[in-house]
Amino acid sequence: MFEQDLNIYWKTVVDTIHEGVMVVSTDGRIVSVNQGMERLTGYTRQELVGSSCLIFNCDVCKQIRSEEPHYWCSLFRIRKVRMRHCTIQHKDGRFIPVLKNASVLAGTDGEMIGAVETMTDLSEVVEKEQQLEACRQELGTASAPYGIMGHSAAMQQVFDLIPNAAQSDAPVIVTGESGTGKELVAQAIHAASPRKDKPLIKVNCAALPESLLESELFGHVKGAFTGAVASREGRFEAANGGYILLDEIGDLPLSIQVKLLRVLEDRVIERVGDHRPIPVDVRIITATNKDLRELVQAGAFREDFFFRVNVIPIHLPALRERLDDLPLLAETFFHRLKAKTGKDIQGISHEAMDVLYRHNWPGNIRELKSVFEYAFVVCNQATIQPEHLLPSVQHSEGSEMASKPVHQPATSSERKKQELIEALQRTGGNRSEAARLLGISRTTVWNRMRRFNISLSSSITEKALDSKA
Repeated sequence: MFEQDLNIYWKTVVDTIHEGVMVVSTDGRIVSVNQGMERLTGYTRQELVGSSCLIFNCDVCKQIRSEEPHYWCSLFRIRKVRMRHCTIQHKDGRFIPVLKNASVLAGTDGEMIGAVETMTDLSEVVEKEQQLEACRQELGTASAPYGIMGHSAAMQQVFDLIPNAAQSDAPVIVTGESGTGKELVAQAIHAASPRKDKPLIKVNCAALPESLLESELFGHVKGAFTGAVASREGRFEAANGGYILLDEIGDLPLSIQVKLLRVLEDRVIERVGDHRPIPVDVRIITATNKDLRELVQAGAFREDFFFRVNVIPIHLPALRERLDDLPLLAETFFHRLKAKTGKDIQGISHEAMDVLYRHNWPGNIRELKSVFEYAFVVCNQATIQPEHLLPSVQHSEGSEMASKPVHQPATSSERKKQELIEALQRTGGNRSEAARLLGISRTTVWNRMRRFNISLSSSITEKALDSKA
């Protein structure tokens, strides 16, 4: 009784499936399709039943027929297809990426009587991948060398130092405020160095008390202290042949500084509870948001250790010192979150960008990222407005430095201002076209408009031209 009921309702079951389902005979004639196949291909059931499955112009089937001349379709030889990516042609002529599964159907005597195929539409998945790729191309590797975003003069100095530092074995110290991306610089040096295939081990020196920090760095032997039930290698041994990043080095206790000084000079370590030297080949990168010279003056940092780690200094500027990069950073975080969340937000309003420019950014890049994460949670409009930014940013008075753009020499600034005004006039205010005419990025156009106080309003543009004349 159950089988009879199942046969009666089988069509309803198949039509409930969202994917396209098709049954074909051994000569490739379509016997049956479900509603999902109608939606996927644009053909009606009446148009498909009785037609050849060649109607879909599947790229994989073409390849199979050319390579397997002895079989009308290799499915009847291999009997099963699993998770195969291909494209089929819609009734309107466009091609649709699908994921195909297929299996032959056999009668009670074992003879093949046809095949069943299912097709899953991958259009949305492919579209997302294309959006991400377009985003990567738009941002470009020139704006994010080594994975670090920025095209300001201050960041160009950092980018110039990284490859040179990577080819040396001397200690590197990366300085800068919290949230400026010091760890990214360490990763970039590691990736560009001959040691790139060896490990990069990271240690936050401020996260552990002195008693645990020594064991974490150098390891310990069994019985060295209460709880040391077995010997354990430290981070330096784990990093052998590669790099170790000592973050927040300004918080290192003096006793650990002495031991690290020996590592730098003799390239050996000693595990806690043991006096046998263990040679290590590790390049050290240190990072800090503190002024080590002041710590030396205060007696909180050893002068000899300071000179030993401060061989190749790389300073990362605070965000308020590189406002030229703000449009690029904002656009990058915007596109990443748009792709991640799928929210239909089209852009960032000029008013919101003005608020971002006025903010002092004590948390630097990390804070900017948090601002956009918050905005994508609360924004339900086409563009991000000032009210969608974090309250701490909305109500920030901003420092004098943050509200004033960094000026270039007068002659260069006036020339760039005049060129931008003329480009905007020629393109009717189209920033993308103006960028193309000037050979610069759209974010640079946005930044210069903000710097030179240029509005897209024709009256203001003409006024700027008149004043220039």
